[in-house]
Amino acid sequence: RGFHIYAGSQNLRAEAIVESVEKTVDLVILLSESSTVPIQTVNLGGGLGIPYFPNEKPIDLEAVGLGIQPAVQKLMRELHSPEVIMEMGRYLVGEAGLYVTKVIDVKDSRGVPYVICDGGLHHHLAASGNFGQILRKNYPIVLASRNAVGETRPTQVVGPLCTPLDLLGNKVLLPQINIGDLIAILQSGAYGATASPAGFLSQPGFEEIMVGNLRAR
Repeated sequence: RGFHIYAGSQNLRAEAIVESVEKTVDLVILLSESSTVPIQTVNLGGGLGIPYFPNEKPIDLEAVGLGIQPAVQKLMRELHSPEVIMEMGRYLVGEAGLYVTKVIDVKDSRGVPYVICDGGLHHHLAASGNFGQILRKNYPIVLASRNAVGETRPTQVVGPLCTPLDLLGNKVLLPQINIGDLIAILQSGAYGATASPAGFLSQPGFEEIMVGNLRAR
């Protein structure tokens, strides 16, 4: 019926996305020569990223759209106008989600403050580093339950699990954190709950809450 070609994810460079689509189209046209039936659908993948870390800039979506037009038009001509799909999942929902966890304990270890939360990698594996990423970076983390006051200092934000991999924030600059505070991890709308081992060590689950934009009439 068609082709689904996936080249990569979390790309913030428009030129790289365009190049990927061009190569994908050429590959689809080549492979279609071996098909005995008309090609109905072509999924070009996606991979459009969102900024997670300092100095990252949002992808130029207009540049992507203009850049891939020639390749898509070529695909439509060669394969007689199949349905063309481009997946936009993370780009659409990633920035819309927050992961909020409650502080259940605080302590200092060798002069380093540790904030222990009731949620961790079993709720948000991506933020923890996916079971040991070599180059782990912190998602944006903020104190969500009150206004931050006072000086900040590097703080370890960890979950309740009995593994050193249960790390939500490594040396995050946070103010004084108290038991009962809420910590929010931003950019959590994609690869959050659905990509995490919810039953890990039989810990309690989580709730997903949709917040709408209500306007008074």
